[in-house]
Amino acid sequence: MRELAVCGVLDADALRQFKESGPTVHYNAGDTVVFESDQATNVYSLTSGLLRLSKLLPDGRRQIAGFLFPGDFLGITMEEEHAFTAEAVAPSELCKFQRRQFDEFIERHPALERRLHAFAAHELAAARQQLVLLGRKTATERIASFLLMLEGHCHSVCANQEIAVPMSRADVADYLGLRIETVSREISRLKAHRVIQLTGRQSFRIVDRSRLKQMAEG
Repeated sequence: MRELAVCGVLDADALRQFKESGPTVHYNAGDTVVFESDQATNVYSLTSGLLRLSKLLPDGRRQIAGFLFPGDFLGITMEEEHAFTAEAVAPSELCKFQRRQFDEFIERHPALERRLHAFAAHELAAARQQLVLLGRKTATERIASFLLMLEGHCHSVCANQEIAVPMSRADVADYLGLRIETVSREISRLKAHRVIQLTGRQSFRIVDRSRLKQMAEG
C-alpha cells in the first residue's frame, strides 16, 4: 500500500509522523464521508476500501465523477468547499488530517509535495479521459475502458488475476453515462466473446487483454 500511495516517498520516520498527525476513521458501505459543498477542512488518505465521487444534477439525476482507490487522497483542493459528495462503496478505512496540519507537513517534506503535484497531474489526465469516454466512445468502448481501468488499479493485490468489481451495476452505469441494462448487456457480450470470464457476482478475469484493449480504443 505504501508503494501505491503518494506518501510512499516518505522515509520510515517521516511516514510515522505522517500517520500520527491524524486519526484513522472507518466507514461502512453506503456511509457518506463528505457532502458536496461541505467545507474542505480535512484531507483524507484512503488506505482500504473504495469511495465514489458523485454530483447531483439539477434534474435529480446522479453523475458519478470517479472512484477513489487505496492510495488516493480526498480533499486536496484549492477551493474552500468539496466539489463532490464522497461515499463509501465498500467498508473503507481512511487517515484523516486537518487541512492546515497537512499543508504544514507538506512544506517540511518537498518530496511529498512533488509527488502530490504528479498525483494532481494524473488526476487531470484521468478527468480528460473521462470527457472523451462520455463524449465520443460507444457503449462497448466505455465498458472495455472501465474494465481496463479496474485492472490498472488492481496492481499486485489481485489473486490469480481475479479483478474485483465492488461497485454496483447502477454505479457503473452512472459513471459511464449508460443504462443499467446496457451495462449488463455489454458485459454479457464480452463474456460470450471470451474476452472476459466472470468469476463471481462482482469479479472477473481478463481472458483476452489485447482484444479488450482493441475494443476500448475502438
